[in-house]
Amino acid sequence: MSSSRCIALIGLLCAFLLGGSLSHGQLSPTFYDETCPNVSSIVRGIIEEALQTDARIGASLIRLHFHDCFVNGCDASILLNDSATIESEKEAPANNNSVRGFGVVDDIKAALESACPDTVSCADILAIAAEESVSLAGGPSWTVSLGRRDSTTANRTAVSVFLPAPTETLDELKAKFTVVGLNTTDLVSLSGAHTFGRAQCRTFIDRLYDFDNSSNPDPTLNTTYLETLQGICPQGGDGFVVTNLDLTTPNIFDNYYYSNLQVEEGLLQSDQELFSTTGADTIDIVNNFSADQTAFFASFVVSMIKMGNISPLTGTEGEIRLNCALVNGNSSSDGLLYSSI
Repeated sequence: MSSSRCIALIGLLCAFLLGGSLSHGQLSPTFYDETCPNVSSIVRGIIEEALQTDARIGASLIRLHFHDCFVNGCDASILLNDSATIESEKEAPANNNSVRGFGVVDDIKAALESACPDTVSCADILAIAAEESVSLAGGPSWTVSLGRRDSTTANRTAVSVFLPAPTETLDELKAKFTVVGLNTTDLVSLSGAHTFGRAQCRTFIDRLYDFDNSSNPDPTLNTTYLETLQGICPQGGDGFVVTNLDLTTPNIFDNYYYSNLQVEEGLLQSDQELFSTTGADTIDIVNNFSADQTAFFASFVVSMIKMGNISPLTGTEGEIRLNCALVNGNSSSDGLLYSSI
């Protein structure tokens, strides 16, 4: 991607921000100490229960937080369903039939409403759930600053503009991270969340058969791994079949993701770009994280905190939704929780 195209992309992204702040406002790790002191343990308990039947739910929950924060900030807009006034972000191409975990968010919200009514925001639920999911998978823990409030709007159009895509080049990825206040180290660190979870064939199928309209596979894809993936995702097959993002330890949060990149076994183009882009400044970071899991964990924590601080609503902004899928007072609500669509 040329430098002029990157500048143009950054300009487009900035225009969409409409002057919104990237600051973390009035967030505090002690925000619920008096009003809901057991919030984190309640969230953790629900996720632990979900993991008994769904090994990928942790990765799905952290992905929800990521997809939320990159679009208009960490405001739980991704959880809103379609209504007379809202075009749900769930139905944007990057999210539709892809993001998941809404039912677990509903379960968490129901438990918190029982313990601490009208108190904990859906945006904070996503932030806490991301941390607990990483910790439960063997990754680092960190102190989550809280006090986010929930949006009363969604922005389906902005999903395609802001959200990094699995088929983007390194320059395109950097541009999207830059515009929300995240740097190159954050890009490499947060990409490490692909050390667990799954991806659908449709997100990488072009790498297997027709990369960049070449009628050939991606040359940066390990040939043995290519054959394995072609067996899972045959040409013309079901694009919604899933496979592990990390073929080494698919359900554990560790640094094998980076070791995979070093041998050209990154599943998504956006993963392998971090190591296989000639002369890229990301290569040394990948090598460091592959050699030193402690360094990766420390950097990941810093980057997660930064991402969780993107443009939150605080104070009297927004609301505390009683139902994460609906704006308060929505006449279509029947009193049940329906984040899932």
